[in-house]
Amino acid sequence: MSGPLTEPMYYVLLALAHPAHGYALMQQIRQLSRERVQIGPGTLYGLLSRMQDDGWIVLEDSDGRRKTYALTELGRQVLLAEYERLRLLLRDGAFLTTEEETG
Repeated sequence: MSGPLTEPMYYVLLALAHPAHGYALMQQIRQLSRERVQIGPGTLYGLLSRMQDDGWIVLEDSDGRRKTYALTELGRQVLLAEYERLRLLLRDGAFLTTEEETG
């Protein structure tokens, strides 16, 4: 991986913490983001294709219509690295909230 993930990429990987098919992923992303992020089918399937090519996810099962995707170990590492990057960003900016509360 080179650089930070986009928000949709992060949420797709996060939703794939449990294997799922496309429609379920769209619902899970909406739920995980508290309705803030909504990914349409075109964006989702473009990301899934790219993530498969990058080795982050695999097609776990397909019944013809529904394709179930799952994280690979590499995908899990990418997700955890991005989570850690975001966590550090929040930590570094925490003084902003502290100053507002004490100011």
